[in-house]
Amino acid sequence: MNSGKSTALLQAAYNYAERGQQVLIAKPRIDTKGEASIVSRLGVERTVNFVIGPNDDVRTMFEAYRAQTKSTTGQDVACLLIDEAQFLSVDQVDDLLRIAILEDIPVLSYGIRTDFQTIAFPGSRRLLEIAHALEELKTICRCGRKAMFNARLVNGQFIFDGAQVAIDGDSVTYESLCGSCYLRESNGMLAHGFNAPSAFIPTLAPDADFS
Repeated sequence: MNSGKSTALLQAAYNYAERGQQVLIAKPRIDTKGEASIVSRLGVERTVNFVIGPNDDVRTMFEAYRAQTKSTTGQDVACLLIDEAQFLSVDQVDDLLRIAILEDIPVLSYGIRTDFQTIAFPGSRRLLEIAHALEELKTICRCGRKAMFNARLVNGQFIFDGAQVAIDGDSVTYESLCGSCYLRESNGMLAHGFNAPSAFIPTLAPDADFS
């Protein structure tokens, strides 16, 4: 949270467009913030090409919008960009790998690692397992240290139990905290999660070689 991942996605899309290339942008339907758009904290926004439902076949959807892009622009898609990738299912993340490898299209997925209880989202865990590369996006805690966790507040009060998904809104907000500040607010409560960067861009690249 608050690491500029949506801004980074929109910047990546702009960079491709500046070079005359086509991209497709998608996000999970469960992320209702911005409705069918990606909105950065800097005020930049862009409508996505498609929204992914919880049971949707991402590869099939990608192929349909890829064909539409070819038909309307005469160009193939250069990259697929996914926002809030932590909300994807394991099967949908596997579809992203198939797109990258079998369709030879790079996939950049932007998301957060863990929930407010420090437990990995299933989609995030799968991305960390199969991504060709990870880029950490850092943000700062209120104390000035590097933030690691996303704490949930309801009506301004920290809470540490409840459903894994609650979208940022009027009553529910989130604050990025370092380990010390998180443990201070949780009175030492820390669920056993997955140890990896707290905000990341998993890249699925065709025929990647990172040796």
